[in-house]
Amino acid sequence: MSRLGNLGARLYRGEVGYDFIRNRKIWYGVSILITITAILGLAVGGLNMGIEFKGGAVFTTDTKAKISTAEATEVATEASGHMAIVQELGNGGLRIQITEVGTAKANEVKETLSDELGIPAEEINADLVGPSWGEQIANKAWTGLGIFMVLVVVYLAIAFEWRMAVAALIALIHDITITVGVYALVGFEVTPGTVIGLLTILGYSLYDTVVVFDSLKEGQKDITKQTRFTYSEIANRSINSTLVRSINTTVVALLPVAGLLFIGGGVLGAGMLNDISLSLFVGLAAGAYSSIFIATPLVADLKEREPQMKALKKRVLAKRAAAAARGESPEGDGPAYGNDETTENAETAGAVVGQRQQPRGHGRTPGKR
Repeated sequence: MSRLGNLGARLYRGEVGYDFIRNRKIWYGVSILITITAILGLAVGGLNMGIEFKGGAVFTTDTKAKISTAEATEVATEASGHMAIVQELGNGGLRIQITEVGTAKANEVKETLSDELGIPAEEINADLVGPSWGEQIANKAWTGLGIFMVLVVVYLAIAFEWRMAVAALIALIHDITITVGVYALVGFEVTPGTVIGLLTILGYSLYDTVVVFDSLKEGQKDITKQTRFTYSEIANRSINSTLVRSINTTVVALLPVAGLLFIGGGVLGAGMLNDISLSLFVGLAAGAYSSIFIATPLVADLKEREPQMKALKKRVLAKRAAAAARGESPEGDGPAYGNDETTENAETAGAVVGQRQQPRGHGRTPGKR
């Protein structure tokens, strides 16, 4: 068995692991900091909306221009009065995109480009894009997002419980906010491809979250009939048991997207790939993070407020304290997954998942040989 497979098996059995629930406040703080940064980026810089949303003109040529792409960008910007985006096509021609340009101005720009590029005006194709089309796309995207969120909450509330539905919804909002904030910070153009990417990452984020929730649902069966683990400890074990699977799924999904973003968009200069690849890359990473560090710890926080879970926690801690006073290991000598309070009140609770505690005096009464 490979090392990763062996680690996954040990995580699943609870022999090793990381105490996500105990350290949840750290990750809450990290998420809040990242979210605030994303919101500030949106408030200060805003989004660089593409021509589909602002409207404008797109000029394409099939003939190779006499000037470079940089020079063509400067010429188009000066002629239109707006920032132009110029891309070189595979046949040697150019694609010049200028936002907020009307019909009359587009004709003037076309004549200027014809003179500067050394290409006859009839060989330059000009397409006008109205802002109403982009507005329709945006409205439909918001509608689709709203319907998706409602269906997610309803499904999770039925299949699992309302606390998991609330935690998943918060995680999804967290992922979208971070992804949109990154677009504002880096200044990438927002196009319909970006919208498609944003809607796509919701499915990936929800998949990782549901995998952990399903494991948690199995682990919490008859939870009040035992006195070995608290709800938080079982939740932590559910995260660790699915951790390798979540990592593998995320890495496999990120590799091709990273190829599109860094190689296609960065090295090869295919800028049109950036709009969708950045949203996928950031969204996939944020989705994996939120399903592990945000969604499940939130469920544990909500569940621990229930009277039944509070009573269970008291019984578990009392039993551990009694066992510690006798110098014995708790029933089953199992691993601990507790939070700070559990660790403080029960000496047998380990900070690391799967850390087995040895009984004092190797099971003998203290002071006796």
